[in-house]
Amino acid sequence: MQPRDLSDHVAYEAGRGIEEVARELGLDPADLVKLSSNENAFGPAPKAVDAIKARAPSVHSYPKSSAADLRERLAERHDVVPGQIWLAAGGDGAIDCLSRAMLRPGEEVLIPDPGFAYYGMSSRYHHGSVRTYPIRKADDFEQSAETVLHHYDGERIVYLTSPHNPTGSEVSISDIGTIASETEKETLVVVDEAYVEYSDSPSAIELIDGRDDVAVIRTFSKAYGLAGLRLGFAVVPEAWAAAYARVNTPFAASEIACRAGLAALDDDGHIEQTVETAAWTREYIYETFEGPTWESAGNFVLCEVGDGREITEAAQRDGIIVRDTTSFGLPECIRITCGTREETKRAVEVLNDLL
Repeated sequence: MQPRDLSDHVAYEAGRGIEEVARELGLDPADLVKLSSNENAFGPAPKAVDAIKARAPSVHSYPKSSAADLRERLAERHDVVPGQIWLAAGGDGAIDCLSRAMLRPGEEVLIPDPGFAYYGMSSRYHHGSVRTYPIRKADDFEQSAETVLHHYDGERIVYLTSPHNPTGSEVSISDIGTIASETEKETLVVVDEAYVEYSDSPSAIELIDGRDDVAVIRTFSKAYGLAGLRLGFAVVPEAWAAAYARVNTPFAASEIACRAGLAALDDDGHIEQTVETAAWTREYIYETFEGPTWESAGNFVLCEVGDGREITEAAQRDGIIVRDTTSFGLPECIRITCGTREETKRAVEVLNDLL
């Protein structure tokens, strides 16, 4: 007995964790600063932690009411109806829901290169195939409707990432609208806004009203600090929102995750601190890092270092964990997650010494 042919599939490569690096190098985990996975430097929203503790005794119950409450709250926040909110286990779970709802066997998706590996992974899991459009370093990683449409060839789904990981560049609302209007009627434009809270740009959710060809992915993993709970959602057109009940796994978002998400939405102080510190951190890296950087609208900065793997490994020995971007096709770069001010200063000092 063997699984189906998975030779075209690739494994997702996550940023390295503190415990993993500490064991490998024989270091004290307390002495390490992890800036490799774009996690929230301040941890989870405190109100979410309180909700997790309060709701722990109720995890024997399925999250029917909490999921309904969260969908209603998100719908109110984004000026849509609750049916347009598709809750999932992280943003990647929302991507899976869209793949199940949209892809027929053999249909193609168009994804950015470099980009989030799971766009292609989910498409292949659901018997689709993958084509790419480039986000080029030579163009300072600019994202444009012209580039996407030049590489478009009738794909069923077109993925856009704004802000883009790992470069931090954005797609303008006008370009997203152009792409949706100039692709075929049966093409869905999916905008991944995992880092949108860190950006000053408007959300593509405003484009969904009156359209049936744009969907938006959001997550609680980044600005809200709930990466370990796996909570995300898609905002979809009202015309086909009812498909969720047919493609969703039973209770995809857990009771604890839903209750924590509800509480996190009310924790304005945590979000403000998170976003303000990320903005400070980005500017600090631009000004003090002794190598080329690119302006970012996310909670990370892409930096050129020559040999990303070598610098990453050396930095780990000095207690700083950053992301080697070789897996993104950028072996000469690293990605630094925005930490606290103290963590950021220490990281830049270590990296500058290595450079």
